[in-house]
Amino acid sequence: MLAIIRGIIVILLGILIVIFGCIYCLFSPRNPRHVMTFGRAFGKLHKVLGIKLLERVPEEAQEYGPSIYIGNHQNNYDMVTMSNAVQPRTVTVGKKSLVFIPFFGQLYWLTGNILIDRDNRTKAHGTISQVVDQIKKNRISVWMFPEGTRSRGRGLMPFKTGAFHAAIAAGAPIVPVCVSTTHDKIKLNRWDNGTVIVEMLPPIDTTKYTKDQVRELAEHCRQLMKTKIEQLDKEVEALNQRR
Repeated sequence: MLAIIRGIIVILLGILIVIFGCIYCLFSPRNPRHVMTFGRAFGKLHKVLGIKLLERVPEEAQEYGPSIYIGNHQNNYDMVTMSNAVQPRTVTVGKKSLVFIPFFGQLYWLTGNILIDRDNRTKAHGTISQVVDQIKKNRISVWMFPEGTRSRGRGLMPFKTGAFHAAIAAGAPIVPVCVSTTHDKIKLNRWDNGTVIVEMLPPIDTTKYTKDQVRELAEHCRQLMKTKIEQLDKEVEALNQRR
């Protein structure tokens, strides 16, 4: 019964956020500041799901300037956990097919996110140039998931290099954002789903890397994130045992 009630509440609140967001964004469509506003609105839904969220985002994060944020992509719960770490003027990169999701797809486009054609490798390659141009021209940050797909309990997957090519070309730092493991940790019919930690790591300077070192940069970031996620999982386990 609890799962049904939660499901109804999340659906209703989600619809309200999307409808209000679409109307609101029509007054300034494709404005990158909208992504943080409505990303964090969805992030509030963690309370409905019985999640205690610990956010560790440095106060100076808003002063980082144009950056490329990378996060571990686990499942659909990312929308109510990781979204709380989104910074001002940060957009995401998503599949073109997202725009066909009723209401949500329209909000995704109106908030200024970048849509790519993942089935067309030529166009996807051009997307890196598009991302770099937007970072330089509009002084925005971009949020990407270098695994390229949800891990769904398989741990941190190998990284694709698109985000790192873009960071090197734009001369923008990479900012890793790690979320403790949520796979099989959240049950809709359980009142208390324990603690989830979202932690933003220090920026990584990419100016010392060349395009020939892109895989070295990607692996360096992956190892940092893998180590941090393991630390967060141990901390979450200890916290949940005390409750």
